[in-house]
Amino acid sequence: MIDAQAAREPDRAFSALRAGAGHMQMIADPLAAAIVKQFPGRIAGASESPAAGLRTALNLALREHVYLAAAATGAALGGRDPEFKAAADALDANSVAISKAIGSVYGADAEQAFLPLWRKHIGMVVDYAVGKATNDRAKQDRAVNELIGYTQDFGAFLSGANPHLPKSVVAELVKHHVVTLKDVIDAQAAKDHSRAFMAERIGAGHMQMIADPLAEAIVQQFPDRF
Repeated sequence: MIDAQAAREPDRAFSALRAGAGHMQMIADPLAAAIVKQFPGRIAGASESPAAGLRTALNLALREHVYLAAAATGAALGGRDPEFKAAADALDANSVAISKAIGSVYGADAEQAFLPLWRKHIGMVVDYAVGKATNDRAKQDRAVNELIGYTQDFGAFLSGANPHLPKSVVAELVKHHVVTLKDVIDAQAAKDHSRAFMAERIGAGHMQMIADPLAEAIVQQFPDRF
């Protein structure tokens, strides 16, 4: 990744970033399994079960979404167009991966329906960043209102697929996701780097509040598979 950054090859850098982040699961998984074996009385459950694997996959993918979205908006606000394009491409690859995770549970039709819905909120986030960059308050307000409305659409999609996911609960969790991304963009636009990275970590951490209940609801819905 560093070699690609030094060579000013943002496409290769973001590809290497995703590969490096994904590799860390190869450290975390056996570490978790070893700890569970060492202290079975303290840590219940099977770390290598299909249910645990689903939960891990969703957490990793949704956290990656936040970091790549922040990279894209940071580059856009900084006027670094090649970096923005590379980050946006990596972010879309992440979106495809998330949609495939949904499809692995609910089938190809759900995957094809999910991807444009997920991409839709990314476009709104970019619109908000553009509004910040151009000091266009109306564009910012419109993007925020659209994002708030989007949370209802997303909640309806997941609750329609899984009876264990109430629409209002999903919508509220996604709304919090939107707010945390807005905090990142606001800090980036203000060139407050410390606040921006703090907001980015908070936003990434919040995704567990979406990934965990989604994994739990899927396991409840398909106990024979997980």
